[in-house]
Amino acid sequence: MCEALKKNYQLCEEIGRGKFGTISRCFHSISGDFFACKIIDKRSLADATDRECLENEPKIMTLLTPHPNIVKLFDIFENDDFLCMVMELCEPFTLYDMIIQRTLSEHQAALLMKQLLEALSQCHKLGIVHRDIKPENLLFDGRNNLKMADFGSAVWLPEGRSVKGVVGTPYYVAPEVLMGWEYNEKVDVWSAGVILYIMLAGVPPFYGESAAEIFEAVLRGNLRFPTRIFRTVSPAAKDLVRKMVCRDLSRRLSAEQALRHPWILNEGKAMQ
Repeated sequence: MCEALKKNYQLCEEIGRGKFGTISRCFHSISGDFFACKIIDKRSLADATDRECLENEPKIMTLLTPHPNIVKLFDIFENDDFLCMVMELCEPFTLYDMIIQRTLSEHQAALLMKQLLEALSQCHKLGIVHRDIKPENLLFDGRNNLKMADFGSAVWLPEGRSVKGVVGTPYYVAPEVLMGWEYNEKVDVWSAGVILYIMLAGVPPFYGESAAEIFEAVLRGNLRFPTRIFRTVSPAAKDLVRKMVCRDLSRRLSAEQALRHPWILNEGKAMQ
């Protein structure tokens, strides 16, 4: 553990676990405020890719911290064995917790998707690809603003460059990742489109009993809108999903383009 962290913060209970470490609530006695502290044991990192992600995460979060829909980073402590990041403390529920309880109205889904796309647009302008967009990584602050979290798989890409490597979560990962092709920031748009589908339908567009079956369904890419589920969903909402969950990269929208889609601009309300 970082001794400098203990001098500045009092660690409280564990509140979560990420890919590389634990997250605990912590208290700053001088300000009287509570924060979230992500503690990563460097000794547990298996390979060079993991170590690179570890080095990137605090740098990426520092770049993104001013954005209102991205979890803010306040402090970093590091020694030979541990990296500790003190971050904004969010509410104890995620978008995943919300959508397993109920499907959302189009208005609710559009407001949430707009915030997610705003965060992604900022990431992509800075050349940052999150690579693990999923409901569990979308938190909320005390005013119900959506907050993108967990940049443990993120990578920085210079303009016009691409990256390889299978990273992500089965339901949400884009087909070009699974194919082993080089890919760019549009993998995040695919994942966001899958989340939009789930918010509207209550079920994922690609399903299987195992990770392998899910991957096969993603690779087939047969995007359907069953009438019994989508009977009341507007054509505009389905149009946006189609343009985000699109196998053809040249036709898949960017985050900035998705923000300008009429359904987002109209906040999911009935089109006149």
